[in-house]
Amino acid sequence: MQVESEAIREINYDAERAKLFVTFNDGDLYVYVGVPGEVHRSFLDADSKGRFFAYEIRDQYPYNKVDG
Repeated sequence: MQVESEAIREINYDAERAKLFVTFNDGDLYVYVGVPGEVHRSFLDADSKGRFFAYEIRDQYPYNKVDG
Protein backbone atom coordinates (compact mmCIF):
# COMPACT_ATOMS: atom_id res chain seq x y z
CA MET A 1 0.00 0.00 0.00
CA GLN A 2 1.44 3.35 -1.00
CA VAL A 3 1.66 5.88 1.81
CA GLU A 4 2.33 9.58 2.17
CA SER A 5 5.68 10.00 3.86
CA GLU A 6 8.93 11.86 3.33
CA ALA A 7 10.90 8.65 3.91
CA ILE A 8 8.63 5.72 3.07
CA ARG A 9 6.94 4.97 -0.24
CA GLU A 10 5.10 1.71 0.45
CA ILE A 11 4.13 -0.57 3.33
CA ASN A 12 2.97 -4.17 2.81
CA TYR A 13 2.30 -6.97 5.27
CA ASP A 14 2.15 -10.76 5.07
CA ALA A 15 -0.10 -11.67 8.01
CA GLU A 16 0.47 -15.44 7.70
CA ARG A 17 4.22 -15.02 8.09
CA ALA A 18 4.22 -11.81 10.20
CA LYS A 19 6.50 -10.13 7.66
CA LEU A 20 6.44 -6.39 7.11
CA PHE A 21 7.74 -5.07 3.79
CA VAL A 22 8.87 -1.45 3.74
CA THR A 23 9.89 0.34 0.53
CA PHE A 24 11.72 3.59 1.11
CA ASN A 25 11.56 6.57 -1.22
CA ASP A 26 15.04 5.75 -2.56
CA GLY A 27 13.62 2.42 -3.82
CA ASP A 28 15.27 0.17 -1.22
CA LEU A 29 13.00 -2.63 0.02
CA TYR A 30 13.43 -4.27 3.41
CA VAL A 31 11.54 -7.12 5.06
CA TYR A 32 11.09 -7.15 8.85
CA VAL A 33 10.30 -10.52 10.45
CA GLY A 34 8.05 -11.25 13.43
CA VAL A 35 6.11 -7.99 13.26
CA PRO A 36 2.68 -8.33 14.91
CA GLY A 37 -0.40 -7.30 12.96
CA GLU A 38 -1.19 -4.60 15.52
CA VAL A 39 2.20 -2.96 14.86
CA HIS A 40 1.49 -3.01 11.12
CA ARG A 41 -1.92 -1.38 11.67
CA SER A 42 -0.43 1.25 13.98
CA PHE A 43 2.26 1.95 11.37
CA LEU A 44 -0.38 2.58 8.71
CA ASP A 45 -2.35 4.83 11.09
CA ALA A 46 0.67 6.84 12.31
CA ASP A 47 0.72 10.55 11.49
CA SER A 48 4.46 10.29 10.85
CA LYS A 49 5.40 7.00 9.20
CA GLY A 50 9.10 7.82 9.40
CA ARG A 51 8.97 8.57 13.12
CA PHE A 52 6.91 5.46 13.86
CA PHE A 53 9.34 3.35 11.85
CA ALA A 54 12.35 4.82 13.68
CA TYR A 55 10.95 4.20 17.16
CA GLU A 56 8.78 1.10 16.78
CA ILE A 57 10.26 -1.00 13.96
CA ARG A 58 13.89 -0.20 13.16
CA ASP A 59 16.21 -2.08 15.53
CA GLN A 60 13.18 -3.86 17.06
CA TYR A 61 12.82 -6.74 14.56
CA PRO A 62 15.22 -8.82 12.47
CA TYR A 63 15.38 -7.62 8.88
CA ASN A 64 16.93 -8.19 5.49
CA LYS A 65 17.33 -5.99 2.46
CA VAL A 66 15.50 -7.45 -0.53
CA ASP A 67 17.62 -7.28 -3.65
CA GLY A 68 15.59 -6.48 -6.72
